[in-house]
Amino acid sequence: MRHYEIVFLVHPDQSEQVPAMIERYRGIIESQDGVIHRQEDWGRRQLAYPINKIYKAHYTLMNIECSQQALDELTSAFKFNDAVIRHMVLLRDGPISEASHLIKKDESRGDEERRARSSDDDSTSDSEEDETADDNAATAN
Repeated sequence: MRHYEIVFLVHPDQSEQVPAMIERYRGIIESQDGVIHRQEDWGRRQLAYPINKIYKAHYTLMNIECSQQALDELTSAFKFNDAVIRHMVLLRDGPISEASHLIKKDESRGDEERRARSSDDDSTSDSEEDETADDNAATAN
């Protein structure tokens, strides 16, 4: 069996159906003894260029290992699903199970935001303590 990387774009009006679509495609792969090494839902993102007057799409990435028959069935499912506006299948040398660059970037951005929030909380609590100390000193006088 060969390793493939698949990215498909779903019409933004059909975003709520993405989990069901992923399960359907997962079933196609696993029913023919395929393996899914990585599956990422990148969410709704801006397209690089409009496709049929659509400016955003819901992106999904899958790294799979499957037979040619399973891949043919999967690509025909993409073609006959009107909600899938684009799909791309790439042949890979081996399985890829680590998080993609986009996911790592989002996680690091989330870590930075958490650190910023915690430092903001620390600075506001310090200033609140200073104000409380000033208020106590003023009432003591």
